Amino acid sequence: MTPAALSALILGITLVLFVSEKVRHDLVALIALFACLAVGLVTPAKAFLGFADPAVLAVAAVLVVGRAVELSGVASAMAKMMIPEHAGFVFRLTALLAVAMLLSAFMNNIAALVITMPIATEIARDSRLPPTATLMPLAFATILGGMTTLIGTPANLILSSVRETEIGAPFGFFTMTPVGVAVSLLGLVYLAWIGWRLLPIRRSAEQVKRPPWRVFELTVPLAEGGWDDLLDRLRGARARLLAQFREGAASLGALRPGDRLLVMSRANQWTVAERTGLETAAQLAPAADAVTARVAVAHGSLLINLGYDQVRTQTDDQIEVVAVGPRVAREKQPLVRMRIRAGDQLYLRGRPDDLARFIARARLLEIDRLDPVPVAPARSAAILAIFGISIAAIVIGGLSPAIAFLGAAALLAGLRLLPAEEIYRSIDWTVIVLLAAMIPVGQSFDDSGAAAIAAQWLGSVLADLPLVAVLAVLCAVTMLLSIFLNNVATAVIMGPLAIDVARLLGVSPDAALLAVLIGASSDFLTPIGHQNNLLVMGPGGYRFTDYARMGAALVVIVVATAAVTLGFLYR
Repeated sequence: MTPAALSALILGITLVLFVSEKVRHDLVALIALFACLAVGLVTPAKAFLGFADPAVLAVAAVLVVGRAVELSGVASAMAKMMIPEHAGFVFRLTALLAVAMLLSAFMNNIAALVITMPIATEIARDSRLPPTATLMPLAFATILGGMTTLIGTPANLILSSVRETEIGAPFGFFTMTPVGVAVSLLGLVYLAWIGWRLLPIRRSAEQVKRPPWRVFELTVPLAEGGWDDLLDRLRGARARLLAQFREGAASLGALRPGDRLLVMSRANQWTVAERTGLETAAQLAPAADAVTARVAVAHGSLLINLGYDQVRTQTDDQIEVVAVGPRVAREKQPLVRMRIRAGDQLYLRGRPDDLARFIARARLLEIDRLDPVPVAPARSAAILAIFGISIAAIVIGGLSPAIAFLGAAALLAGLRLLPAEEIYRSIDWTVIVLLAAMIPVGQSFDDSGAAAIAAQWLGSVLADLPLVAVLAVLCAVTMLLSIFLNNVATAVIMGPLAIDVARLLGVSPDAALLAVLIGASSDFLTPIGHQNNLLVMGPGGYRFTDYARMGAALVVIVVATAAVTLGFLYR
């Protein structure tokens, strides 16, 4: 078998594994790398050069610097200040989406969502609408904003690295800004004025006032009646019994003192306990000024894989998980055995200041209550100054993003402007491993000749088409691939291929690469193509098909706008 055929076979199997979702994406990338090593497509000396690639280092450093900006509270305060409180729904939604786009241009997409998601819920509630109307437009807006600068998303940095390898120089910090801004502005108009109206409003305005379902445990006291009596009392309290546990194991026998009952209700656990004669399982005595916040667990949260009871130890007994979201209702396991996953909903109880700090530190998305992170002026000014200097060093001084942002991250750590425990926690290591492993795999696809063969075939299909059509096809093909793959893996595969196609057709390689850049971040059709889409699925009450319902027209707008804009700029 020829090297090109071997490379295509390995890449094909890799794509199948990515799509299957049966194996972690970072592990799939490592499997592909070792397969290339085994058949000789990648030499041992080059196998791990991806970990030293400037794009990978830049991604890690940008995540650290962006986390410092997020924790400073400045971005949150700015977002709150720029969105009027007393304007109409459409105007407030437009302002919210514009702020989200601006934030995501200079910080991690998830961080931009973390900061603006509580405001989106508040805007919907003030307008007597469910969060369905605001959360998906917000997720899409943060994705669009990431297309406008070099650091907006890791895929942009990867394509910049591809350009440096193939052409000899990376992208400038604002090279993608003209096309990114054009796409974002038209996307903003669509999302704020049309898109949200296409979403199904499954609850009436009156129903919006109803609290969401929460799951918690109650304990059977020393004296307790029979099952019939208990079920009657639970029905009277508008609560539903899910399971009974005795000494940590499921039990179907008669009630005994000390049994734990898994219950689901729209009321809080203290109200249900009072109405039923049961006892709450909460371990902390609630403070007089304690409040409860409903949050969603974001990717990269320090709580992932921890038990619910470990939140108390993480906060020195200041905050407790008093109830959880509907996933536990389906699994019907004791809360002590459950582990927190990305996307889970938690009900946290504690003092407002403690909650605000913990929610920011733990990377949680607050849904129902907004306590802005306190802003320390001197600390925040220093963080913003370092961030601004690093960008200026790239734009004006010609410094590489890796050097500029690694220096900024080191300075933040040295000046203790970012808590020590946050420095490495802020880095999404699955993305780093995925990037580092896929870079040699993608290079082998190019070196083996497989990319050239694919480019020749695609070039023959596009040969007689005008430039705008060629760019539209490249953008659309990349977008379709990103539905099934992480946008980083899509960029690694499509970047070299786009340059080969551009050379065959005699068009600008930059135009082709920027078409791929837009397409790689344009999955608006499914909840699985981008983390932000998945994070709003539960809080927004969305179904899988709702994404295509609003996103299909946005995809057409994005692809057409990108193709026309790039065709004009690189004609």
